[in-house]
Amino acid sequence: MDTQGADTARRGRIDGDEARRRILDAAERLFYARGVQAVGMDQIRDAAGVSLKRLYQCYPSKDVLVEAYLEHRDRRWNQALAEHVGRVATPRERVAAVFGFLAEWFETADFRGCSFINAFGELGPTSPPVAAAARAHKRRLRERLGTLVTEAGAADPDVLADQLLLLVEGAIVAAAMGTATGPAERARSAAGALLDAATAPDHALVPPQSRP
Repeated sequence: MDTQGADTARRGRIDGDEARRRILDAAERLFYARGVQAVGMDQIRDAAGVSLKRLYQCYPSKDVLVEAYLEHRDRRWNQALAEHVGRVATPRERVAAVFGFLAEWFETADFRGCSFINAFGELGPTSPPVAAAARAHKRRLRERLGTLVTEAGAADPDVLADQLLLLVEGAIVAAAMGTATGPAERARSAAGALLDAATAPDHALVPPQSRP
């Protein structure tokens, strides 16, 4: 029996939407686990269970697939964060919930750090689309943090949002590298202290320190 031919025929019967879903799921899993440069299109084909012809029909090049993967990852990650934050009631709790989301993410078996930082480190200097996708992801996160701290009553939400973004980014890198104990919890504690200072009643009345 020609099992290879039967497998090829079965792959060819997958419709376009199903093929794209399978390919994106396989690309996300493999690119995130191993790195973009380490994974070839033949490996994506095998993991997705589609023919190479169908793979290239859906994504004409690896560069196109990488861009689609980052877009897919951005949409999925941000949706998960929004759902997690949306489960809590008060603005202050929603700020803390960002770090609770990170803590849960860090505990997942397949956690390998930030896919956008990873992709930027691999391809950012030579791939403007990858660099743009990574920056857009971080910009959306920064905007979300800005909205949360504004709702929480921060006197200067732009400054606080920048500070929280640095805490988020640092916690992700520390968790991926194993360089800190409980990075999400420590970052959450620091975020709480910053939020306390930014929402103190006399915050706006404290003059900036004058230079000697």
